[in-house]
Amino acid sequence: MGRRLTFALPKGRIIKDAAPILAEAGLSLEGVAKAGDRRLDYEIGADYRVLLVKPTDVPTYVGYGVADFGIVGRDTLEEQSRDLYEPVDLEIGRCRMCVAEPRDARTRATAGTLLKIATKYPTVAERHYRGKGIETEIIPLFGSVELGCLTTLADQIVDIVESGETLRQNDLVEVETIFPVSSRLVVSPASLKLDRQRIRDIIEAIRSAVIARRREGSSK
Repeated sequence: MGRRLTFALPKGRIIKDAAPILAEAGLSLEGVAKAGDRRLDYEIGADYRVLLVKPTDVPTYVGYGVADFGIVGRDTLEEQSRDLYEPVDLEIGRCRMCVAEPRDARTRATAGTLLKIATKYPTVAERHYRGKGIETEIIPLFGSVELGCLTTLADQIVDIVESGETLRQNDLVEVETIFPVSSRLVVSPASLKLDRQRIRDIIEAIRSAVIARRREGSSK
């Protein structure tokens, strides 16, 4: 079969959601990331290797060619803007990138107004507001960005939202969706050149598994 192909997979919930798709495509993750197992590097038979990494590090491992494949959310891809091939939307980890603000302080941007924006996604936020012609001060936060508004550090926040319950409990409201988010299969361009047929076969197997999963869901 040639060299062992490497997958960089995110630790946490996404790997559990991705496991059935990868299994259907011929890559079983049985035994990977079991409770109490702190290993980060797994050999899957003679053909595959799995690296467990932080979600934000997946594009780095794939971009530098350490991993041939990765699974990563669109939020991270938009923030990092790396040159990666994104052949398949896995349709898991669905949420949305949103603008939110305090319920009782609806913000209106006017000429000469400087909005303070708290976010874990400074690149996404800056691009979004610049595209609307709104002048901003971007305040990077790495914890609960909702506190940015609750403490008056910021006028609005930009963050990913799933159910919206955290916003509701902190008396914040969504005012705009920037883009929908889901997890994508990403591929190293160098790997695609080096091992084109094997890489394409795996891509097609994963794409077929996603399509089958979608059909199964729509039939229920």
